[in-house]
Amino acid sequence: MKLYISKYHKLSKKSIAEILLNFNAVGQSLFGDDKGRRNRIKVVEKDGKKFNIKSFKQPNYINRYVYVFLRKSKAERSFEFAEKLTNKDIGTPKPIAYAEETSKGALTKSFYISEHLDCDLTFRDLDLTKPGHEDILRAFTRFTYDLHQKKIEFLDHSPGNTLIQLNNGDYRFYLVDLNRMVFKSLNFTERMKNFARLTSDKEKVKIMAEEYAELLGKTENEVFNKMWFFTRSFFENRGKKRKMKLKLKKLVGIN
Repeated sequence: MKLYISKYHKLSKKSIAEILLNFNAVGQSLFGDDKGRRNRIKVVEKDGKKFNIKSFKQPNYINRYVYVFLRKSKAERSFEFAEKLTNKDIGTPKPIAYAEETSKGALTKSFYISEHLDCDLTFRDLDLTKPGHEDILRAFTRFTYDLHQKKIEFLDHSPGNTLIQLNNGDYRFYLVDLNRMVFKSLNFTERMKNFARLTSDKEKVKIMAEEYAELLGKTENEVFNKMWFFTRSFFENRGKKRKMKLKLKKLVGIN
């Protein structure tokens, strides 16, 4: 098994190898199952510290070879992108290591290990009827603006992928699920499109547009119209795809 450990952490190669070898038997499961159909995330405690270990599901037949010969695996990208975010002073759980196992030239297993981070909320939990949540939403918008200013396009900028610590009003945001990122200057259209996956709640979009417009120096109307266009398009397309999947399942007799 190929194992790369961050030079900034002291968890030994032997300790990590033991955890990964016994992955199914150790720790507390946060997400996924042991059947290999989905990514799985577990919290494991070692030497008095907690770590998150993400076990990626096995890629499809073609990608098993692509991730060995042509492109970095999701585990390696997650690790490298976490280091880039840390260097740019963007919050993310500290990267510890990544590991890959291959057989006959194909990727069979891959893991990404980071420090465990306790949080109070995710973006999904924001509710404008609750005191303080509008302030958190505005702070989140400023955080996203900072991402864009630092030439970061987080392609999976979605409700569950930002952890929020309240920290007595000094809100802190941490990105997770990092394997899809682009590091480049973003134009206005790309910035607005980056908000599309977050929420279909028009009131939340209005607040984010208002906050972002002030930061960018554009009118609130211009920002909202563009942001809402991409948001509405994304959720409409997702709804159509779900309906199509349900129809196909009914046709083939799958419940």
